[in-house]
Amino acid sequence: MKKQCLSLLALSGLLAGAAVFPVYGAETTYTVGICQFVQHEALDAATNGFKDALLEQLGDQIIFDEQNAQGDYSTCTSIINGFVSQDVDLILANATASLQAAATATSDIPILGTSVSEYGAALQLDQFDGTVGGNISGTSDLAPLDGQAAVIKELFPNARHIGLLYCSAEPNSQYQIDVVSEELEKLGYTYECYTFSDSNDISSVTMNAASKCDVIYVPTDNTAASNAELIANVCVPDGIPVVAGEENTCMHCGVASFSIDYYDLGYTTGQMAARVLTGEEDISTMPIEYASNYTKRYNPEICSQLGIEVPDDYVALESK
Repeated sequence: MKKQCLSLLALSGLLAGAAVFPVYGAETTYTVGICQFVQHEALDAATNGFKDALLEQLGDQIIFDEQNAQGDYSTCTSIINGFVSQDVDLILANATASLQAAATATSDIPILGTSVSEYGAALQLDQFDGTVGGNISGTSDLAPLDGQAAVIKELFPNARHIGLLYCSAEPNSQYQIDVVSEELEKLGYTYECYTFSDSNDISSVTMNAASKCDVIYVPTDNTAASNAELIANVCVPDGIPVVAGEENTCMHCGVASFSIDYYDLGYTTGQMAARVLTGEEDISTMPIEYASNYTKRYNPEICSQLGIEVPDDYVALESK
């Protein structure tokens, strides 16, 4: 909620009993609610980038109410409803589930999404043209999906059958799989989908995929990212390479990724938030923004374990 504050000079004058009229400062403070769906490196980086950008733009005018739903959809809804009750000035919805909860909870408070792959799929928009409209905009973490398939072809040209491993509860994951599967068909691969509904199913579903596939692809999927070590515990001992949709998942279970920088994505979102809060831009006309740089990265440790050599244009991931 916007608050007008007395300047320090005026306040000190009043306390001293000065016989002058107090000078009121025009500084406005803004409360920004941050709902991050689950804790993992990619979403953490996006949140940090968002906060840094807003603090650089508006400094101590910003008050953050930062909360994490720890992967629970009902908790996510409760957090968002709390923000609405507080009448915060803007909501950052970090990940698809947070965006969906925010969109359901309010049509008045400005909502910026981040770490959302495809807004049309997330919000069930029939004719999404790049601008959501209303009180919603944000940034997308979608790297070119033909580039994801191209990484598989470049590293594993002799593979035949690709396993597509993802959470069936995440609509953005389904969107990515639909596109990647078409790209894989163009490249001459066969594929099969292996879905889990939550973290309890990941190990068993991954074991099934690893027993039948030459390579496994994991899209930008929050449940997979939060449980990437479970995937690694199955695939690495079995010698099955995983290509991941983003670098933080790749760091824990993959051999390579065609990825964006999530800190930069969050930073862009923070810049958008500053423009919305100050009235410089109308959120209803702000198109979704996308990363401008994509990098082919590889995991040196897992590549070494599996005996995989990567071309010189791949950048090594550093352990965090």
